[in-house]
Amino acid sequence: MIVKEITNETTLTLAEAKEVLKAQRESGQEKKEKEGEGEEETRYERRKAFEHTTKFAKLGAKESKALVNELLGLEKMKEETAVRIADLVPKSKNEVRAIYAKERFTLTEANIEKILDCVAKYES
Repeated sequence: MIVKEITNETTLTLAEAKEVLKAQRESGQEKKEKEGEGEEETRYERRKAFEHTTKFAKLGAKESKALVNELLGLEKMKEETAVRIADLVPKSKNEVRAIYAKERFTLTEANIEKILDCVAKYES
């Protein structure tokens, strides 16, 4: 795929990426059926990306977006970290600490508990 220009950039959770890929897949198939081409194999990269998001997305797109928005309301929370938490859905304090391992600060037990409480609301 040749990219000439990036028009905009947003951070997506795995569930949101799955929905985007699914919509592109369906619109591409509809377009091919209208043109009478039949089914052409999906590009390898797009197919692998769709398989990955289907396999590892733990929440739905709406739930993951709501979780990210709720997490952004907490202190010491960046958008990238909130997306990573929504993708991984940590269940223990150690998993949350592992997500924050690269940061230059450490979380207090109260902050970790708040994060786990937010995640518990959206877990299915």
